Amino acid sequence: MDEEAKMPTCLLDLPWEDVLVPHILCYLPLQHLVSLQRVSKQFQSLIQVYLANCRTFDLSPIGPCIPKEAFCTMLKDNKVLQNLSLQNCSDWVTDQELLPVIGQNQHLQKVDMSGCAWLTRHSMVAVSLSCMHLQHLGLAHCEWVDSLSLRSLADHCGGLQSIDLTACRQLKDDAICYLAKKCLQLKSLSLAVNANVTDESVEEVAKNCRGLEQLDLTGCLRVRNQSIRTLTEYCPKLQSLKVNHCHNVTESSLDPLRKRNVVIDVEPPLQRALVLLQDVLGFAPFINLQI
Repeated sequence: MDEEAKMPTCLLDLPWEDVLVPHILCYLPLQHLVSLQRVSKQFQSLIQVYLANCRTFDLSPIGPCIPKEAFCTMLKDNKVLQNLSLQNCSDWVTDQELLPVIGQNQHLQKVDMSGCAWLTRHSMVAVSLSCMHLQHLGLAHCEWVDSLSLRSLADHCGGLQSIDLTACRQLKDDAICYLAKKCLQLKSLSLAVNANVTDESVEEVAKNCRGLEQLDLTGCLRVRNQSIRTLTEYCPKLQSLKVNHCHNVTESSLDPLRKRNVVIDVEPPLQRALVLLQDVLGFAPFINLQI
């Protein structure tokens, strides 16, 4: 009878930090954790214990539904975050909410601020100064990113392995070249949708980041064959290259990469011609491509 009396009668009777936090709550989506907080004060305390010890905090599935006040409360006690994703939080997240979180989490390795239009360079500088072990940074469509903030990042986060600068239209060759010279371990880089990017940036990246595996140049209208050839020469580990809408990049520079099985997002000219012909005729004619 005594043993039966000691058996836990509900979930909350299990040890919180030894059982519930590391072995149960870590498998629940964030939206379910938020709902659990409303069940009772005990559940609210339990979830707060979990949030204070979680390593990954991903708001992307529920970002638009979270009040900014709730975000601040949820992470007020956390000092061990390693991954933070703020995608889909563009409607409400500002420096005021983010800076305290960044300041007390110096072990962050991955931060995704993609689309967070109301942030400023202060948030990025804070990431640079606080997160010395940063490896992955998402800044897609953050048009507030400028040369000064990118240089700060390059100076303090030399171990950076991937960065998404898609549509960061303030950036020009000088800032991107500075990043390439400082962050030699870059494996993945997106410079897409930036008309300021030229061959100078691509060549500097190729010559300094020789472990580069993925490069996105989509819509970089000023990139030409010359820099693609440099990329071919200096980046033997390249696996993926995106050059769609790069009208000055032709098959003469892409063919050597195709022969290395690099995945390229534009088809060879003959393949494109066959697709167009199929659209016109309504069927694909048989053509022996081995001739």
